[in-house]
Amino acid sequence: MKKRVYDVVFKKMALELSDTKESVKEAAEEPGIDPGRISKWKNQYKSVGTGDISTSTLSDEQKEIRRLQQELRGAQQERDILKKAVSIFSRGDGKYSDL
Repeated sequence: MKKRVYDVVFKKMALELSDTKESVKEAAEEPGIDPGRISKWKNQYKSVGTGDISTSTLSDEQKEIRRLQQELRGAQQERDILKKAVSIFSRGDGKYSDL
């Protein structure tokens, strides 16, 4: 059987739902997940104590991947800005040729 992976947003929503319901079992029925899973997420969230559940469920490799993805997005944004600047300055309209 394939292991299901839940994203951070889903986990946060499930935890918030469990806080509003009378029991974890009742909260788990709505999204259709195991009540034990919500309890596990609560324990992980409490043990980290940072207020950010995303860091509690990520391994070191996953954290490194996330950091590298953010770095890549930043580099891609810089590249896109530079491409636009080059296209503006390389136009043949004469506005920027007398600098």
